[in-house]
Amino acid sequence: MKEQIEKSLEETAERFRRLRRQAPILEAVARAWIDALKRGNKIMFCGNGGSAADSQHLAAELMGRYKFDRRPLPALSLTTDTSALTAIGNDYGYENVFSRQLRGLGVRGDVLVGISTSGNSRNVLEAFAVAREMGVFAVAFTGESGGRMKDAADLCLAVPSSVTNSVQEMHIACGHLVCGIVEAAMFPEGR
Repeated sequence: MKEQIEKSLEETAERFRRLRRQAPILEAVARAWIDALKRGNKIMFCGNGGSAADSQHLAAELMGRYKFDRRPLPALSLTTDTSALTAIGNDYGYENVFSRQLRGLGVRGDVLVGISTSGNSRNVLEAFAVAREMGVFAVAFTGESGGRMKDAADLCLAVPSSVTNSVQEMHIACGHLVCGIVEAAMFPEGR
């Protein structure tokens, strides 16, 4: 069992070493969030399954606090309103659960972060299409291929794995990293 644990931890460490190549993309993601927030816009997140949980987690880091007390930053997850999700899914189809909410809540200059391990989640792709129409900046967090979201997004963070749990580990670590950068930039006095 010890060997299995050590091997797994070493493989995880190697994936994170490879993730360093994405530093310019992470910097661009942080800049997009900071620019939007400084203009008075908001950050919205969406995804399915574990990516839905990551969406909620990252929105909470911005709305609540990450490393220090400060005023809330406008952020929300499109995965949390079960009445909207089920009504839209029932009336318009599950592929529209995020795009319909985006039409109602989004404004030009906002940022939409779509999280998908495959990069092919149809409802996230539909939201990206609406984002493009509305002037909402679309950021994709995907696995290494990028899937169809790579071309649908304005910016794509494709982490170096196609194994779901490994992709999710890197997504939340990258999300935390960006939240920390954003918090420090928005509240330099709080560091």
